[in-house]
Amino acid sequence: MSLRNVAIIAHVDHGKTTLVDQLFRQSGTFRDNQRVEERAMDSNDLEKERGITILAKCTSVEWNGTRINIVDTPGHADFGGEVERILSMVDGVILLVDSSEGAMPQTKFVTGKALALGLKPIVVVNKIDRPDGRASEVLDEVFDLFVSLEANDEQLDFPVLYASGRNGYASDDIDARSGDLTPLFEKIVEHVPPPHEVEENAPFTFLATLLDRDNFLGRILTGRVQTGVLKLNQPIHALDASGKVIEQGRATKIMAFRGLERVPVNEAHAGDIISLAGLTTATVANTIADLSVTTPIEAQPIDPPTLSMRFAVNDSPMAGREGDKVTSRMIRDRLFREAESNVAIRITEAADKDSFEVAGRGELQLGVLIETMRREGFELGISRPRVLFRDEGNGREEPYETVVIDVDDEFSGTVVEKMATRKGEMTDMRPSGGGKTRITFSAPSRGLIGYHGEFLSDTRGTGIMNRLFEKYGPYKGVIEGRPNGVLISNGTGEAVGYALNALEERGVLFVSPQEKIYEGMIIGENAKSDDLEVNPMKSKQLTNFRSTGKDDAIRLTPPRKMTLEQAIAYIDDDEMVEVTPMTIRLRKRYLDPHERKKAKRVSEAA
Repeated sequence: MSLRNVAIIAHVDHGKTTLVDQLFRQSGTFRDNQRVEERAMDSNDLEKERGITILAKCTSVEWNGTRINIVDTPGHADFGGEVERILSMVDGVILLVDSSEGAMPQTKFVTGKALALGLKPIVVVNKIDRPDGRASEVLDEVFDLFVSLEANDEQLDFPVLYASGRNGYASDDIDARSGDLTPLFEKIVEHVPPPHEVEENAPFTFLATLLDRDNFLGRILTGRVQTGVLKLNQPIHALDASGKVIEQGRATKIMAFRGLERVPVNEAHAGDIISLAGLTTATVANTIADLSVTTPIEAQPIDPPTLSMRFAVNDSPMAGREGDKVTSRMIRDRLFREAESNVAIRITEAADKDSFEVAGRGELQLGVLIETMRREGFELGISRPRVLFRDEGNGREEPYETVVIDVDDEFSGTVVEKMATRKGEMTDMRPSGGGKTRITFSAPSRGLIGYHGEFLSDTRGTGIMNRLFEKYGPYKGVIEGRPNGVLISNGTGEAVGYALNALEERGVLFVSPQEKIYEGMIIGENAKSDDLEVNPMKSKQLTNFRSTGKDDAIRLTPPRKMTLEQAIAYIDDDEMVEVTPMTIRLRKRYLDPHERKKAKRVSEAA
């Protein structure tokens, strides 16, 4: 049976996972009467809830005697570490572009990586049935993008299909509005080369690209067999990038992809994408090979992390009430296990052993890690994200991001003004049709922390912002932080409606009556720029004198409840987010007011 290995790449929300669903259905992977969830490839709970792909996944379909291994990749730049490694497993890519939004920043990021590896793209203009579609203009944008990424002549001569992933058709004809995905299958077989440099007689070599765990099989490594044949129980060893042997073992289980399932097989040949069990310490980017092999396969370098957060043991008065994993040892083991499988994350243990510096690609990536941990029963204290500076001899440098904003014309002035205060420089501004403007900025990552929520408020929820790491550039100086101070509880107990009613005129509240609070916890946002200590537990003094008028019923404005990402983006440098399986609370790092004053004097002196 002939073989094709192909990855689907696209910007977030351009329809990769939905298209893979239809490829499954039309290739006969699912029975007609089989009930299958939508977006079957998004298997993780967080992926289903957020509607995004977080982990790259492999699958396989058969079409007219050809096995097509398909890799569904994440569309967010924060999970780019997944995409970069995946591309070494495939021989071609399907580039999916929305017929309305066109080529977006993440499209540029992944396509650049694919073209640099010499992979030939098949361009699919998706969502062709959108009323605001502009397929021919989008195709021109893709061509310009390829030219700017220095694609060679062969890559520029790419085949094009117009498709609707949801309705399950693709065609060479820009006006087609029905049919099936046969043209896409044909293009894959015709344009994606079969696995090249297939050396069946050479010793077995395999580059580990993805890592996951199984309670029964232990560590499972997924990747592509580069050369040779691997048989069940064959002795193998793992080499690191320098060629040093990390461990020896046996291939106790070999699994190939058949639809959504991993099926055990007795042997795997060069070009096959497989999962392999039997090794205990080998990890991503290691070469797994026959014992006679001493030279490792060159692995794709991964872009460095640009953002870090401090994960600390939860030391609030409410600690240990909701979670069952609260010790530093448990947090340490969990974080180092994450770093094993996710090469885009870097973890450093603090000297006090009670906190860990976790560096990653962006707020979303670290937010997903925190959300996953809290669902597993962890309690954590999280600090404000900070960017990672570097000094390369040209003075202090900081990470910059390309920010592409699609916004209604009436809000464009506000967006430009807000980005300017955050030291963003506008590099392009053009109308994008339908009364919208597309504005491109080059901005320091530091200034963008916490801006997304403000941006949605400014644009009444209609704006779309996309960000992508651009470069390390010169340090931009001081950027103004949050304009408002906070309301801090001065005692421990339960919030009282009477007290909260009096505090409403001070600012926006984050807590409801009867909610448990403690000294140093942030219960609201002050209308002024300084912090204010307040008493949210004060109750009405009762006397034995009857009042002339009835007491008015207290009507409180509903409190502002923040999601995890909003809370992390909101806090200042001297504040933390307390994350437990049930609750997200904001607090000062130092709960005692005297400690806070002392820390403030020290920071001002420094």
